[in-house]
Order: sequence, then C-alpha cells, then structure tokens
Amino acid sequence: QARLVESGGGLVQAGGSLRLSCAATGLTFSRYAVAWFRQAPEKERDFVAAIRWTGHNKSYADSVKGRFTISRDNTNNTVYLQMNSLKPEDTAVYSCAADRFGLGSRRIVDYEYRGQGTQVTVSS
Repeated sequence: QARLVESGGGLVQAGGSLRLSCAATGLTFSRYAVAWFRQAPEKERDFVAAIRWTGHNKSYADSVKGRFTISRDNTNNTVYLQMNSLKPEDTAVYSCAADRFGLGSRRIVDYEYRGQGTQVTVSS
C-alpha cells in the first residue's frame, strides 16, 4: 500500500532553518511529481513548492521563493524541503503529495497520494 510520511518539523526561532522530508513506500517515487502544501490554523491549504517527476523543473510560491528549496533523492524515495530564513508566518502543518508522471501542479486535487503532515512552528 502506497504511503507518504513527512518528518523534520519542529519549533524554531525566526531566521532559523528546518529540513522536511517526505518518504514514500509502495511507490516508484521517481515516477511521481511531488509537492509540498501547508495549512495554518483557520486558513486554507496553500501550495508551497513542487518538483516534477523528471526532477528538472521546480516551482515555488512567491512567499517562499528564495528561502525554500525542494529536492529529491530517488534512490532513497525521498523528497526534501529545505526551509531557510523562517518567519512566524511560515508556521503551519506541512504535508507532501505525489502525482504520477505529474508536472508539478499547484492544486492538491491533482495529487493521488497525500501524507498526514508535520508541524512547523516559527517563534518570533
């Protein structure tokens, strides 16, 4: 059974860094586009970043561009989100999603598999 599991969240001070991981089991992960989304309390889920299944194209939300980097390690079936210069407004539950042969859509409905998420809290 296919499954995505996020890890790496936690509490960090503003200006700090975290690296999130999205590990897949039951999938040939290299054939999947993977995206990160986040949802803050009482807010809608927002797109954060995506990487195509080919690994050559990446896209970012304007709010994280220049601070966050998405990457993938297909050997280990894992996608990472490196988050630098974190701000209190980055506080949210971050979740990953996978779309077979996807092109990195910004819409969560385009992804077949989704993880449960990991909490990121940035203190001021």
